[in-house]
Amino acid sequence: MELNRNTVSRLPVLGPRYDRGEVRAGIAHFGVGGFHRAHQAMYVDRLLSAGKAREWGICGIGVTPADRRMRDVLRTQDGLYTLVLAYPDGTRESRVIGSIIDYRYAPDDPEAVLEILADPAIRIISLTITEGGYNLRDSDGEFDCDAPAVRRDLSGEHPPATVFGLVTAALARRRERGVAAPTIVSCDNIEGNGRVARRAFTGYAERVDPALAQWISGNVGFPNSMVDRITPVTTPDVIERLEADTGLRDQWPVIAEPFAAWVLEDDFAAGRPPLDQADVQLVDDVYAYELMKLRLLNAGHQCLCYFAYLAGYRLVHEAAQDPLFAEFLDQYLDYEAMPTLPRVPGLTTFRGSLLERFANAHVRDTVARLCADSSDRIPKWLLPVVRDNLAAGRTVRLAAATVACWARYAEGVDEQGAPIEVVDRLADSLVPLARTQRENPTAFLENRAVFGDLIDQPRFVDAYVSALRSLHRVGARATLEAVVKPE
Repeated sequence: MELNRNTVSRLPVLGPRYDRGEVRAGIAHFGVGGFHRAHQAMYVDRLLSAGKAREWGICGIGVTPADRRMRDVLRTQDGLYTLVLAYPDGTRESRVIGSIIDYRYAPDDPEAVLEILADPAIRIISLTITEGGYNLRDSDGEFDCDAPAVRRDLSGEHPPATVFGLVTAALARRRERGVAAPTIVSCDNIEGNGRVARRAFTGYAERVDPALAQWISGNVGFPNSMVDRITPVTTPDVIERLEADTGLRDQWPVIAEPFAAWVLEDDFAAGRPPLDQADVQLVDDVYAYELMKLRLLNAGHQCLCYFAYLAGYRLVHEAAQDPLFAEFLDQYLDYEAMPTLPRVPGLTTFRGSLLERFANAHVRDTVARLCADSSDRIPKWLLPVVRDNLAAGRTVRLAAATVACWARYAEGVDEQGAPIEVVDRLADSLVPLARTQRENPTAFLENRAVFGDLIDQPRFVDAYVSALRSLHRVGARATLEAVVKPE
């Protein structure tokens, strides 16, 4: 059975039992990928299935060349797709999600996208544009107006093509027309993601029109949020198994773990769906929950992935089920991450669930996915743990070994001499640096744009250099054994 509006009433799995024709868009979302479809769109679908939030459907918006395929698939399937939950015992639960009622690829018709974003019905603009997508300089945290795509938008000679250009131009129209400001909700894994989004959009607007930047700062909502659900890349076997199990042909389903969480500051400029009725936790301050997720799960993934790759693992669950890797993760979580965290309800339970979540063999998350974009991830997730522990005089040995293993991985050659594809926006500069570190073991760490002043911290540098030399001398597994059981 093909998945589209004509088959939605006779699906072989659970699906929308609401009339999608009665749902209108109230949310415009940039970055419709696997995570958004497994998370935010699922929560909205849950409300729609309960007969609520009919004015809060989602209009997806794509801006990058990679978004063309999503445009084509969602157009063919009328916005429908299947969410497959993979349980640790091997059972699967499939449900067709119907909350994405429209999708626009901005390069096709920038003007139409601008009008959607300026429409009073759109009261939330949400984002999953990746940790590195906010275009803030690592050196000072300010918006980088010299990035080529941003510079092109700022010239005013072309229709806006970036998320910053599109949203800012739409906000300018709202201001001119007297339309209420929306709320911009970041759903990316960044500490203070609402503050980061505010800095990015006001930083761009400041270059366009300082008065507009002031209006945005005073009227647009930018709540912080914590989002959580392990969602690997969809592989062909996921598509094939869904069709074999159910008879449903979906060109791009999404697979995820059963666990999902969303903690969101209740700070909206123009209303919101009743998200609290869909198990979203609405709070006054999300800071402690953000730290919990980023420093335990996200940084924990980084602690696992480089050692795992160099040791020959390609699937996350295989490494997490290895007692040596599990012990290393346990030690990082208990001795380095947990001491930096404020106590919050559910912290102990969350920490206790991580190894089981990582070891779920049926999610089949890839080590390569975790190793990608490290220059955006390590500074945001792991280095804050390092800095807090250095300031408090606590150990940084395990995190330093992780950073050293990233540096070894960034050499682009594994322990058998096979090439590693280093997927990172800074790969052109990081890989050559990493390849000099056998002669200069601190070469990678001397990149202050990424690491700041860590090169000036002897306790960290000593632990880092010791681990790096061990990686070169005896390899990843032997190094991990020495780190876990120091003499």
